[in-house]
Amino acid sequence: MGCLQHVEGVVFDTDGVITDSARVHAAAWKAAFDACLKAHPPADPPARRPFDRDDYLRYVDGRSRLDGAASFLASRSVVLPTGTLADPPGTDSVAAVAAYKEQLFAERLLAQGIEAYPGTLLLLRRLRERGVAMAAASASRHAGELLGRSGVLPYFTALVDGAEAARLGLPGKPAPDLFLEAAGRLGLPPGRTAVVEDSLAGVEAGTRGGFRLVVGVDRSAAPGTRAALLDRGAHIVVNDLAELLTADSTEER
Repeated sequence: MGCLQHVEGVVFDTDGVITDSARVHAAAWKAAFDACLKAHPPADPPARRPFDRDDYLRYVDGRSRLDGAASFLASRSVVLPTGTLADPPGTDSVAAVAAYKEQLFAERLLAQGIEAYPGTLLLLRRLRERGVAMAAASASRHAGELLGRSGVLPYFTALVDGAEAARLGLPGKPAPDLFLEAAGRLGLPPGRTAVVEDSLAGVEAGTRGGFRLVVGVDRSAAPGTRAALLDRGAHIVVNDLAELLTADSTEER
């Protein structure tokens, strides 16, 4: 099991780590943010450029919907009222933009479906054979649905999703609370647990939480992503989780 042989539990992020849903999130965010930029164009012309993958990784990936919307809009100097969770989908408040993204994501999820990555399935099976405890933790309120649709929910003895995090009042990533809650539900301290994440905020959260191993997943093949994950604290970075089944295929800091 390579680097995972010394841990007793693993906490997995969902989108982009277990399932291929990150692409659906990114597409929904792009549609919502581009509509907002058109409705409320920034004063600085370069800031009016469309939302892109770098924006997704830098400002949105791994964060709650409201945090992600607020972070990106602030980066473009778009000033909107915060709004409330009751705001309908639209572009006139941060909450409305987040709700619009949620609406688009649900529509695309229904149309496209979701699958688990084959390499992730191989790792989950091997960990279960070894008796390693596994939890899923995600800022997304859809995490349970995604895991169920992709057929991997039975692998996890604990799940902390966005709805549960909100109920408990847990701060979002890069704070480590989401992962610490998941590890606690496995009955394990962070020093005996690994975190597997693909977002910069999530890797930083795992580092802040003092987890024994923080694995970064780089599925983007974009220049600089691997280095950025390592810079945020990842101990190793892989392109696919099947690489964790061998000791010599990982890139260590």
